Amino acid sequence: MTKLPHDHGEHPEDIIPLFENGEHFLMLSELFRQFSDGNRIRLFWILCHCEECVINLSAMMNMSSPAISHHLKQLKSAGLITGRRNGKEVYYRAADTPVVKALHDAIRELSELSCPGGCLIPEEKK
Repeated sequence: MTKLPHDHGEHPEDIIPLFENGEHFLMLSELFRQFSDGNRIRLFWILCHCEECVINLSAMMNMSSPAISHHLKQLKSAGLITGRRNGKEVYYRAADTPVVKALHDAIRELSELSCPGGCLIPEEKK
């Protein structure tokens, strides 16, 4: 057990084992890094509500296809979206994971956006 040099009456020693292993925080910082770009957040939000191809996403966001592809690659490598191939076309959507649901909910709450009826993120069962 780590003994702190000053005693301020709080006794935070109990939480030290929870953050000594920095791997959890490294994973979180990589995840949050994905949302350091507003366009990537918008793209993620769109993919939480529909499955789309690069061409349509490009038109929806008024961005070039290479720019959209760059953001899709980043989101996919972080495990936040998935893609499925249909012929020559690849369709992207939000991954069905607890992390994606939590990020979707956080974006919805923090930005005060309402989800359209076609949300791909499953509602929590009550």
